[in-house]
Amino acid sequence: MLAWIIVIALLALLAYPRIAPINAARWHTQAPGEQLGETAGANSVIWRSASDVDKLSQLDRIIRQTPRTKVIAGSVAEGQITYVTRTATMGYPDFTTIGVYGENPRYLEVYGRAWFGSSDFGVNAKRVEGWLAEIKAR
Repeated sequence: MLAWIIVIALLALLAYPRIAPINAARWHTQAPGEQLGETAGANSVIWRSASDVDKLSQLDRIIRQTPRTKVIAGSVAEGQITYVTRTATMGYPDFTTIGVYGENPRYLEVYGRAWFGSSDFGVNAKRVEGWLAEIKAR
């Protein structure tokens, strides 16, 4: 009996990240700070560039083509969009918000972060770097 309880508890823990409701307002936010360049955390990455302000719609098109990714809030017209990308194996949600912010200078920001865990093993940084490389290649 105890074994079944443990199995059910483990299955619930594995399933929760896949079925947990997403609070779009919680994730549809600008990153803290305004430092240009790239800042990496344990489970997040922030990239900002003053020279790429006009690339918001291009970046949006690239991100929308990413597998397992969908928009949860915002639009290019609003100047800020938030996406959820699910990991391939476990379906864990990672959130990315892109937007144009600031006054002097205005800058394009990409803010990727994981919801679950204390480390994303560099997955968000790798994803953001791939998107930015695609923009530079065009």
